[in-house]
Amino acid sequence: MPLRAEPLLSERSVRGRRGVRYPRPARLPADHELPAHLRRRALRLPELSELDVVRHYTRLSQKNFGVDTHFIPLGSCTMKYNPKLNDRLSFLPGFQNLHPLTTQEALQGILELFFELEKWLCELCGMDAFTLQPAAGAHGELAGILIARAYHRSRKESARVEVLIPDSAHGTNPASAALGGFTVIPIRSNTRGRVDLEDFKSKLGPRTALVMLTVPNTLGLFEDEILEIARLGHEAGALLYLDGANLNALMGILKPGELGFDLLHLNLHKTFSIPHGGGGPGGGPLGVRKSLEDFLPMPRVVREKGAYRLRENSKKTIGRIRSFFGNVGALVRAYAYIRSLGGTGLRQVSETAVLHANYLRVRLRKEFPSFVDEPCMHECVLQAVGPSWNGVKTQDVAKRLLDFGFYAPTIYFPLIVPEALMIEPTETESKQTLDEFIEAMRQIAQEAQSCPERLRAAPHHTHVRRVDEVQAARKPNLRWGRGEGGGGL
Repeated sequence: MPLRAEPLLSERSVRGRRGVRYPRPARLPADHELPAHLRRRALRLPELSELDVVRHYTRLSQKNFGVDTHFIPLGSCTMKYNPKLNDRLSFLPGFQNLHPLTTQEALQGILELFFELEKWLCELCGMDAFTLQPAAGAHGELAGILIARAYHRSRKESARVEVLIPDSAHGTNPASAALGGFTVIPIRSNTRGRVDLEDFKSKLGPRTALVMLTVPNTLGLFEDEILEIARLGHEAGALLYLDGANLNALMGILKPGELGFDLLHLNLHKTFSIPHGGGGPGGGPLGVRKSLEDFLPMPRVVREKGAYRLRENSKKTIGRIRSFFGNVGALVRAYAYIRSLGGTGLRQVSETAVLHANYLRVRLRKEFPSFVDEPCMHECVLQAVGPSWNGVKTQDVAKRLLDFGFYAPTIYFPLIVPEALMIEPTETESKQTLDEFIEAMRQIAQEAQSCPERLRAAPHHTHVRRVDEVQAARKPNLRWGRGEGGGGL
Protein backbone atom coordinates (compact mmCIF):
# COMPACT_ATOMS: atom_id res chain seq x y z
CA MET A 1 0.00 0.00 0.00
CA PRO A 2 1.24 3.55 -0.69
CA LEU A 3 2.53 5.43 2.32
CA ARG A 4 0.42 8.45 3.22
CA ALA A 5 3.17 10.59 4.72
CA GLU A 6 1.87 13.74 3.05
CA PRO A 7 -1.85 14.51 3.52
CA LEU A 8 -3.82 15.59 0.46
CA LEU A 9 -4.69 19.24 0.12
CA SER A 10 -8.34 18.27 0.38
CA GLU A 11 -7.62 16.77 3.83
CA ARG A 12 -6.03 20.03 4.96
CA SER A 13 -9.02 22.10 3.87
CA VAL A 14 -10.66 24.29 6.53
CA ARG A 15 -13.94 26.00 5.73
CA GLY A 16 -13.51 29.75 5.28
CA ARG A 17 -9.71 29.72 5.10
CA ARG A 18 -8.34 31.85 2.29
CA GLY A 19 -4.99 32.63 0.73
CA VAL A 20 -6.14 35.89 -0.86
CA ARG A 21 -9.19 38.01 -0.09
CA TYR A 22 -10.44 40.15 -2.94
CA PRO A 23 -12.50 43.32 -2.37
CA ARG A 24 -16.18 43.10 -3.16
CA PRO A 25 -16.75 44.48 -6.70
CA ALA A 26 -18.39 47.88 -6.94
CA ARG A 27 -20.73 46.64 -9.65
CA LEU A 28 -22.36 43.35 -10.52
CA PRO A 29 -19.86 40.53 -11.18
CA ALA A 30 -19.26 39.38 -14.75
CA ASP A 31 -21.12 36.11 -14.22
CA HIS A 32 -24.31 38.09 -13.69
CA GLU A 33 -24.43 38.49 -17.47
CA LEU A 34 -24.22 34.72 -18.05
CA PRO A 35 -27.37 32.60 -18.44
CA ALA A 36 -28.09 30.60 -15.33
CA HIS A 37 -27.48 27.24 -17.03
CA LEU A 38 -23.88 28.28 -17.81
CA ARG A 39 -22.97 29.26 -14.26
CA ARG A 40 -21.20 26.94 -11.82
CA ARG A 41 -22.69 27.10 -8.35
CA ALA A 42 -19.80 25.54 -6.42
CA LEU A 43 -16.33 24.35 -7.38
CA ARG A 44 -15.79 22.32 -4.20
CA LEU A 45 -12.10 23.22 -4.13
CA PRO A 46 -10.02 22.85 -0.97
CA GLU A 47 -9.98 25.97 1.22
CA LEU A 48 -6.43 26.80 2.27
CA SER A 49 -4.07 29.62 3.13
CA GLU A 50 -1.17 30.49 0.88
CA LEU A 51 1.21 29.06 3.51
CA ASP A 52 -0.64 25.71 3.48
CA VAL A 53 -0.27 25.44 -0.29
CA VAL A 54 3.39 26.51 -0.41
CA ARG A 55 4.42 24.07 2.32
CA HIS A 56 2.48 21.23 0.70
CA TYR A 57 4.11 21.54 -2.71
CA THR A 58 7.54 22.29 -1.26
CA ARG A 59 7.39 19.09 0.81
CA LEU A 60 6.29 17.12 -2.24
CA SER A 61 9.19 18.51 -4.27
CA GLN A 62 11.63 17.40 -1.58
CA LYS A 63 10.33 13.84 -1.83
CA ASN A 64 10.72 13.65 -5.58
CA PHE A 65 13.66 12.50 -7.68
CA GLY A 66 15.18 15.28 -9.77
CA VAL A 67 18.42 15.83 -11.63
CA ASP A 68 19.37 18.58 -9.14
CA THR A 69 19.08 16.09 -6.27
CA HIS A 70 19.78 12.60 -7.67
CA PHE A 71 21.67 10.73 -10.36
CA ILE A 72 19.19 9.96 -13.16
CA PRO A 73 20.87 7.53 -15.62
CA LEU A 74 17.99 7.32 -18.10
CA GLY A 75 19.40 5.93 -21.34
CA SER A 76 18.37 7.81 -24.49
CA CYS A 77 16.92 10.66 -22.43
CA THR A 78 20.13 12.40 -21.32
CA MET A 79 18.96 13.65 -17.94
CA LYS A 80 22.06 15.68 -17.12
CA TYR A 81 22.71 18.66 -14.91
CA ASN A 82 22.43 21.94 -16.80
CA PRO A 83 24.19 25.15 -15.71
CA LYS A 84 21.85 27.55 -13.94
CA LEU A 85 23.64 30.44 -15.62
CA ASN A 86 21.93 29.58 -18.90
CA ASP A 87 18.54 29.69 -17.19
CA ARG A 88 19.31 33.15 -15.84
CA LEU A 89 20.38 34.38 -19.25
CA SER A 90 17.10 33.23 -20.78
CA PHE A 91 15.27 35.23 -18.08
CA LEU A 92 16.94 38.53 -19.02
CA PRO A 93 14.24 41.16 -19.62
CA GLY A 94 15.35 41.70 -23.20
CA PHE A 95 14.46 38.05 -23.94
CA GLN A 96 11.71 37.32 -21.44
CA ASN A 97 9.63 40.42 -22.12
CA LEU A 98 9.68 40.27 -25.91
CA HIS A 99 6.24 40.21 -27.45
CA PRO A 100 5.96 37.94 -30.51
CA LEU A 101 4.24 40.71 -32.50
CA THR A 102 7.01 43.25 -31.88
CA THR A 103 8.27 44.92 -35.05
CA GLN A 104 11.30 43.31 -36.65
CA GLU A 105 13.27 46.53 -36.18
CA ALA A 106 12.93 46.05 -32.42
CA LEU A 107 13.85 42.34 -32.62
CA GLN A 108 17.37 42.68 -33.98
CA GLY A 109 19.02 41.19 -30.88
CA ILE A 110 17.00 37.97 -30.75
CA LEU A 111 17.06 37.60 -34.53
CA GLU A 112 20.86 37.85 -34.49
CA LEU A 113 20.93 35.17 -31.78
CA PHE A 114 18.76 32.87 -33.91
CA PHE A 115 20.88 33.54 -36.99
CA GLU A 116 24.12 32.70 -35.18
CA LEU A 117 22.62 29.63 -33.48
CA GLU A 118 21.53 28.25 -36.85
CA LYS A 119 25.02 28.74 -38.27
CA TRP A 120 26.65 27.07 -35.28
CA LEU A 121 24.35 24.06 -35.56
CA CYS A 122 25.19 23.84 -39.26
CA GLU A 123 28.89 23.82 -38.41
CA LEU A 124 28.47 21.16 -35.71
CA CYS A 125 26.40 18.88 -37.94
CA GLY A 126 27.78 19.48 -41.42
CA MET A 127 24.42 20.76 -42.68
CA ASP A 128 23.66 23.78 -44.88
CA ALA A 129 20.57 25.16 -43.16
CA PHE A 130 18.43 24.73 -40.04
CA THR A 131 14.97 25.61 -38.90
CA LEU A 132 14.68 26.40 -35.19
CA GLN A 133 10.89 26.14 -35.09
CA PRO A 134 10.24 22.53 -33.97
CA ALA A 135 9.25 22.33 -30.32
CA ALA A 136 10.79 18.91 -29.60
CA GLY A 137 12.61 16.03 -31.23
CA ALA A 138 9.49 14.27 -32.49
CA HIS A 139 8.26 17.59 -33.89
CA GLY A 140 11.54 17.96 -35.75
CA GLU A 141 11.15 14.42 -37.06
CA LEU A 142 7.70 15.20 -38.39
CA ALA A 143 9.04 18.32 -40.12
CA GLY A 144 11.75 16.18 -41.71
CA ILE A 145 9.21 13.60 -42.86
CA LEU A 146 7.08 16.33 -44.46
CA ILE A 147 10.12 17.78 -46.20
CA ALA A 148 11.07 14.36 -47.57
CA ARG A 149 7.54 13.89 -48.87
CA ALA A 150 7.52 17.33 -50.51
CA TYR A 151 10.95 16.72 -52.02
CA HIS A 152 9.98 13.46 -53.70
CA ARG A 153 6.69 14.91 -54.94
CA SER A 154 8.56 17.85 -56.47
CA ARG A 155 10.58 15.30 -58.43
CA LYS A 156 7.43 13.49 -59.60
CA GLU A 157 8.31 10.47 -57.44
CA SER A 158 5.11 10.09 -55.47
CA ALA A 159 5.52 6.30 -55.60
CA ARG A 160 8.14 6.60 -52.86
CA VAL A 161 5.90 5.82 -49.90
CA GLU A 162 8.12 3.68 -47.64
CA VAL A 163 10.46 4.61 -44.80
CA LEU A 164 13.05 2.09 -43.63
CA ILE A 165 13.64 2.13 -39.86
CA PRO A 166 15.77 -0.25 -37.71
CA ASP A 167 13.99 -2.40 -35.14
CA SER A 168 16.10 -0.72 -32.42
CA ALA A 169 14.85 2.79 -33.23
CA HIS A 170 13.19 5.26 -30.89
CA GLY A 171 9.42 4.85 -31.05
CA THR A 172 8.96 8.36 -32.38
CA ASN A 173 10.61 7.36 -35.68
CA PRO A 174 7.86 5.04 -36.94
CA ALA A 175 5.22 7.28 -35.36
CA SER A 176 6.47 10.36 -37.23
CA ALA A 177 6.73 8.43 -40.49
CA ALA A 178 3.17 7.14 -40.13
CA LEU A 179 1.86 10.64 -39.30
CA GLY A 180 3.51 11.85 -42.49
CA GLY A 181 1.59 9.30 -44.54
CA PHE A 182 4.39 6.78 -45.11
CA THR A 183 4.49 3.02 -44.68
CA VAL A 184 7.07 1.90 -42.14
CA ILE A 185 9.36 -0.97 -43.13
CA PRO A 186 11.41 -2.35 -40.20
CA ILE A 187 15.03 -3.39 -40.69
CA ARG A 188 16.43 -6.21 -38.55
CA SER A 189 19.44 -5.73 -36.31
CA ASN A 190 22.31 -8.19 -36.54
CA THR A 191 24.02 -10.01 -33.66
CA ARG A 192 26.33 -7.00 -33.21
CA GLY A 193 23.40 -4.69 -32.53
CA ARG A 194 23.76 -2.81 -35.82
CA VAL A 195 21.67 -2.65 -38.98
CA ASP A 196 21.64 -6.01 -40.79
CA LEU A 197 23.05 -4.91 -44.13
CA GLU A 198 21.59 -7.82 -46.10
CA ASP A 199 18.11 -7.22 -44.68
CA PHE A 200 18.51 -3.52 -45.50
CA LYS A 201 19.45 -4.30 -49.10
CA SER A 202 16.47 -6.62 -49.51
CA LYS A 203 14.00 -3.89 -48.46
CA LEU A 204 15.58 -0.92 -50.23
CA GLY A 205 14.04 -0.08 -53.59
CA PRO A 206 12.14 2.37 -55.80
CA ARG A 207 9.39 2.76 -53.16
CA THR A 208 11.88 3.89 -50.50
CA ALA A 209 11.58 7.58 -49.67
CA LEU A 210 13.67 7.77 -46.54
CA VAL A 211 16.07 5.73 -44.42
CA MET A 212 15.83 6.80 -40.75
CA LEU A 213 18.79 5.87 -38.55
CA THR A 214 20.05 6.78 -35.09
CA VAL A 215 23.84 7.17 -34.82
CA PRO A 216 25.00 6.09 -32.35
CA ASN A 217 22.01 3.79 -32.13
CA THR A 218 19.89 3.08 -29.08
CA LEU A 219 22.32 0.39 -27.93
CA GLY A 220 24.94 3.12 -27.70
CA LEU A 221 26.81 1.62 -30.66
CA PHE A 222 28.19 3.36 -33.72
CA GLU A 223 26.75 2.08 -37.01
CA ASP A 224 30.10 1.12 -38.51
CA GLU A 225 28.59 0.34 -41.95
CA ILE A 226 26.92 3.74 -42.22
CA LEU A 227 28.92 4.85 -45.27
CA GLU A 228 27.80 1.78 -47.21
CA ILE A 229 24.21 2.27 -46.06
CA ALA A 230 24.32 5.90 -47.21
CA ARG A 231 25.79 4.96 -50.58
CA LEU A 232 23.18 2.28 -51.21
CA GLY A 233 20.34 4.53 -50.06
CA HIS A 234 21.36 7.42 -52.29
CA GLU A 235 21.90 5.14 -55.29
CA ALA A 236 18.33 3.93 -54.80
CA GLY A 237 17.07 7.54 -54.81
CA ALA A 238 16.23 7.69 -51.08
CA LEU A 239 17.12 10.37 -48.56
CA LEU A 240 19.05 9.56 -45.37
CA TYR A 241 17.64 10.90 -42.09
CA LEU A 242 19.47 11.01 -38.76
CA ASP A 243 17.61 10.88 -35.47
CA GLY A 244 20.09 13.22 -33.78
CA ALA A 245 18.91 12.52 -30.25
CA ASN A 246 22.34 11.09 -29.45
CA LEU A 247 24.46 13.92 -30.82
CA ASN A 248 26.01 14.33 -27.36
CA ALA A 249 28.22 11.38 -28.32
CA LEU A 250 29.50 13.06 -31.50
CA MET A 251 29.79 16.82 -30.90
CA GLY A 252 33.14 18.15 -32.05
CA ILE A 253 34.23 14.64 -33.06
CA LEU A 254 32.20 13.85 -36.15
CA LYS A 255 29.77 15.78 -38.34
CA PRO A 256 26.74 13.69 -39.41
CA GLY A 257 26.75 15.42 -42.81
CA GLU A 258 30.11 13.77 -43.48
CA LEU A 259 28.45 10.38 -43.10
CA GLY A 260 25.96 11.12 -45.88
CA PHE A 261 22.90 12.27 -43.95
CA ASP A 262 20.55 14.64 -45.78
CA LEU A 263 18.37 15.63 -42.83
CA LEU A 264 18.65 15.44 -39.06
CA HIS A 265 16.95 16.80 -36.00
CA LEU A 266 18.58 17.64 -32.69
CA ASN A 267 17.17 17.45 -29.18
CA LEU A 268 18.23 20.73 -27.60
CA HIS A 269 16.58 19.59 -24.38
CA LYS A 270 18.95 16.61 -24.19
CA THR A 271 22.27 17.94 -25.40
CA PHE A 272 22.28 21.74 -25.29
CA SER A 273 21.48 22.79 -21.72
CA ILE A 274 17.68 22.93 -21.71
CA PRO A 275 15.89 21.40 -18.70
CA HIS A 276 14.47 18.02 -19.68
CA GLY A 277 11.30 16.53 -18.29
CA GLY A 278 7.87 17.65 -17.24
CA GLY A 279 6.60 17.83 -20.80
CA GLY A 280 8.75 20.69 -22.06
CA PRO A 281 9.27 23.19 -23.45
CA GLY A 282 11.99 21.61 -25.55
CA GLY A 283 13.60 22.21 -28.88
CA GLY A 284 14.04 20.03 -31.95
CA PRO A 285 15.76 22.04 -34.71
CA LEU A 286 15.89 20.36 -38.11
CA GLY A 287 18.95 20.60 -40.34
CA VAL A 288 19.08 19.88 -44.07
CA ARG A 289 21.43 19.85 -47.03
CA LYS A 290 21.31 22.64 -49.62
CA SER A 291 19.06 20.63 -51.95
CA LEU A 292 16.34 20.59 -49.26
CA GLU A 293 16.72 24.13 -47.91
CA ASP A 294 13.82 25.60 -49.91
CA PHE A 295 11.43 23.11 -48.28
CA LEU A 296 12.15 24.32 -44.74
CA PRO A 297 9.22 25.87 -42.84
CA MET A 298 8.87 29.63 -42.78
CA PRO A 299 9.69 32.12 -41.43
CA ARG A 300 13.49 31.95 -41.47
CA VAL A 301 15.96 34.53 -40.24
CA VAL A 302 18.06 36.13 -42.98
CA ARG A 303 20.61 38.91 -42.95
CA GLU A 304 20.32 41.67 -45.53
CA LYS A 305 22.11 45.02 -45.68
CA GLY A 306 23.51 44.63 -42.19
CA ALA A 307 20.13 43.90 -40.56
CA TYR A 308 18.13 40.80 -39.70
CA ARG A 309 14.61 40.05 -40.80
CA LEU A 310 12.14 37.17 -40.98
CA ARG A 311 11.72 35.84 -44.50
CA GLU A 312 8.15 34.63 -44.91
CA ASN A 313 7.99 33.35 -48.49
CA SER A 314 9.26 30.26 -50.29
CA LYS A 315 7.52 28.46 -53.13
CA LYS A 316 8.54 24.99 -51.90
CA THR A 317 8.17 25.45 -48.14
CA ILE A 318 6.11 22.89 -46.21
CA GLY A 319 4.58 25.86 -44.38
CA ARG A 320 4.64 27.03 -40.81
CA ILE A 321 4.87 24.25 -38.21
CA ARG A 322 4.92 26.38 -35.06
CA SER A 323 3.10 29.45 -33.80
CA PHE A 324 5.37 32.46 -34.05
CA PHE A 325 9.00 31.30 -34.05
CA GLY A 326 9.39 28.52 -31.51
CA ASN A 327 10.39 28.02 -27.88
CA VAL A 328 12.54 31.12 -27.63
CA GLY A 329 13.69 30.57 -24.04
CA ALA A 330 14.95 27.12 -24.97
CA LEU A 331 16.88 28.50 -27.94
CA VAL A 332 18.53 31.18 -25.78
CA ARG A 333 19.76 28.48 -23.39
CA ALA A 334 21.23 26.46 -26.27
CA TYR A 335 22.95 29.57 -27.64
CA ALA A 336 24.48 30.33 -24.23
CA TYR A 337 25.63 26.72 -23.79
CA ILE A 338 27.40 26.58 -27.15
CA ARG A 339 28.95 30.02 -26.77
CA SER A 340 30.25 29.32 -23.26
CA LEU A 341 31.84 25.97 -24.19
CA GLY A 342 33.03 26.61 -27.73
CA GLY A 343 34.16 23.87 -30.08
CA THR A 344 36.78 22.46 -27.70
CA GLY A 345 34.35 22.35 -24.80
CA LEU A 346 31.63 20.63 -26.81
CA ARG A 347 34.10 17.96 -27.91
CA GLN A 348 35.10 17.44 -24.28
CA VAL A 349 31.42 16.99 -23.37
CA SER A 350 31.12 14.13 -25.86
CA GLU A 351 34.42 12.53 -24.94
CA THR A 352 33.55 12.57 -21.25
CA ALA A 353 30.08 11.12 -21.87
CA VAL A 354 31.63 8.26 -23.86
CA LEU A 355 34.28 7.66 -21.19
CA HIS A 356 31.68 7.49 -18.41
CA ALA A 357 29.46 5.02 -20.26
CA ASN A 358 32.36 2.69 -20.98
CA TYR A 359 33.54 2.96 -17.37
CA LEU A 360 30.16 1.69 -16.15
CA ARG A 361 30.00 -0.98 -18.85
CA VAL A 362 33.37 -2.46 -17.91
CA ARG A 363 32.99 -2.16 -14.13
CA LEU A 364 29.58 -3.90 -14.23
CA ARG A 365 30.52 -6.50 -16.86
CA LYS A 366 30.51 -9.44 -14.41
CA GLU A 367 27.15 -8.71 -12.75
CA PHE A 368 25.33 -7.13 -15.71
CA PRO A 369 26.78 -8.25 -19.06
CA SER A 370 26.41 -6.01 -22.10
CA PHE A 371 24.06 -7.15 -24.83
CA VAL A 372 26.95 -6.45 -27.24
CA ASP A 373 30.30 -6.67 -25.45
CA GLU A 374 32.06 -3.95 -27.40
CA PRO A 375 33.09 -0.38 -26.62
CA CYS A 376 29.98 1.81 -26.58
CA MET A 377 29.49 5.52 -26.96
CA HIS A 378 27.40 7.72 -24.63
CA GLU A 379 25.24 4.93 -23.20
CA CYS A 380 25.45 1.20 -22.59
CA VAL A 381 22.78 -1.49 -22.65
CA LEU A 382 23.23 -4.10 -19.94
CA GLN A 383 21.10 -7.10 -18.98
CA ALA A 384 19.77 -8.66 -15.78
CA VAL A 385 19.59 -12.28 -16.93
CA GLY A 386 20.68 -15.77 -15.96
CA PRO A 387 19.65 -18.61 -13.64
CA SER A 388 21.41 -17.00 -10.65
CA TRP A 389 18.87 -14.19 -10.74
CA ASN A 390 16.16 -16.48 -9.25
CA GLY A 391 13.38 -14.96 -11.31
CA VAL A 392 14.32 -11.37 -10.52
CA LYS A 393 13.47 -9.09 -13.44
CA THR A 394 14.89 -5.84 -14.74
CA GLN A 395 11.97 -3.94 -13.23
CA ASP A 396 12.89 -5.30 -9.80
CA VAL A 397 16.43 -3.99 -10.23
CA ALA A 398 15.03 -0.59 -11.23
CA LYS A 399 12.73 -0.43 -8.20
CA ARG A 400 15.49 -1.46 -5.80
CA LEU A 401 17.80 1.29 -7.10
CA LEU A 402 15.35 3.85 -5.71
CA ASP A 403 16.19 2.64 -2.20
CA PHE A 404 19.83 3.54 -2.82
CA GLY A 405 18.95 7.07 -3.88
CA PHE A 406 19.40 6.51 -7.61
CA TYR A 407 16.69 6.95 -10.19
CA ALA A 408 16.26 3.91 -12.41
CA PRO A 409 17.80 3.61 -15.87
CA THR A 410 15.59 3.15 -18.91
CA ILE A 411 14.33 -0.44 -18.81
CA TYR A 412 13.06 -2.88 -21.44
CA PHE A 413 14.36 -0.70 -24.26
CA PRO A 414 15.54 -1.12 -26.93
CA LEU A 415 12.93 -3.80 -27.51
CA ILE A 416 15.39 -6.18 -29.19
CA VAL A 417 17.28 -6.65 -25.88
CA PRO A 418 15.77 -9.06 -23.30
CA GLU A 419 15.67 -7.59 -19.76
CA ALA A 420 17.42 -4.44 -20.95
CA LEU A 421 18.96 -1.84 -18.66
CA MET A 422 19.80 1.19 -20.77
CA ILE A 423 22.21 3.39 -18.80
CA GLU A 424 23.42 6.86 -19.75
CA PRO A 425 25.68 8.41 -17.08
CA THR A 426 26.15 11.71 -19.00
CA GLU A 427 29.23 13.90 -18.83
CA THR A 428 28.13 15.86 -15.76
CA GLU A 429 28.36 13.10 -13.14
CA SER A 430 31.53 12.68 -11.06
CA LYS A 431 33.58 9.49 -10.78
CA GLN A 432 32.52 9.36 -7.11
CA THR A 433 28.85 9.24 -8.11
CA LEU A 434 29.53 6.60 -10.77
CA ASP A 435 31.39 4.44 -8.24
CA GLU A 436 28.51 4.72 -5.77
CA PHE A 437 26.11 3.66 -8.51
CA ILE A 438 28.34 0.68 -9.39
CA GLU A 439 28.40 -0.47 -5.76
CA ALA A 440 24.60 -0.20 -5.54
CA MET A 441 24.21 -2.28 -8.71
CA ARG A 442 26.62 -4.92 -7.40
CA GLN A 443 24.75 -5.17 -4.11
CA ILE A 444 21.49 -5.61 -6.02
CA ALA A 445 23.07 -8.43 -8.04
CA GLN A 446 24.12 -10.12 -4.78
CA GLU A 447 20.61 -9.74 -3.35
CA ALA A 448 19.19 -11.44 -6.43
CA GLN A 449 21.06 -14.56 -5.34
CA SER A 450 20.67 -14.32 -1.56
CA CYS A 451 17.24 -12.72 -1.03
CA PRO A 452 15.39 -12.25 -4.34
CA GLU A 453 12.11 -11.59 -2.54
CA ARG A 454 13.61 -8.35 -1.23
CA LEU A 455 14.05 -7.14 -4.80
CA ARG A 456 10.61 -8.24 -5.89
CA ALA A 457 9.07 -6.16 -3.07
CA ALA A 458 11.22 -3.05 -3.65
CA PRO A 459 11.27 -0.15 -3.15
CA HIS A 460 11.25 -0.25 0.66
CA HIS A 461 12.30 3.27 1.70
CA THR A 462 10.56 5.60 -0.73
CA HIS A 463 7.56 7.73 0.22
CA VAL A 464 5.37 5.67 -2.10
CA ARG A 465 5.87 1.93 -2.35
CA ARG A 466 5.51 -0.17 -5.49
CA VAL A 467 2.31 0.50 -7.39
CA ASP A 468 0.44 -1.47 -10.04
CA GLU A 469 1.88 0.32 -13.06
CA VAL A 470 -0.28 -1.49 -15.59
CA GLN A 471 -3.48 -0.34 -13.90
CA ALA A 472 -2.05 3.13 -13.31
CA ALA A 473 -1.41 3.47 -17.04
CA ARG A 474 -4.68 1.94 -18.24
CA LYS A 475 -7.01 3.27 -15.57
CA PRO A 476 -5.49 6.47 -14.19
CA ASN A 477 -7.44 8.15 -11.41
CA LEU A 478 -7.13 11.86 -12.08
CA ARG A 479 -10.16 13.15 -10.20
CA TRP A 480 -10.21 15.39 -7.19
CA GLY A 481 -12.99 15.05 -4.71
CA ARG A 482 -13.48 14.38 -1.07
CA GLY A 483 -14.99 10.97 -0.49
CA GLU A 484 -15.10 10.17 -4.23
CA GLY A 485 -11.99 8.00 -4.42
CA GLY A 486 -10.15 10.78 -6.22
CA GLY A 487 -6.41 11.10 -6.12
CA GLY A 488 -6.57 14.52 -4.49
CA LEU A 489 -4.61 17.70 -5.07
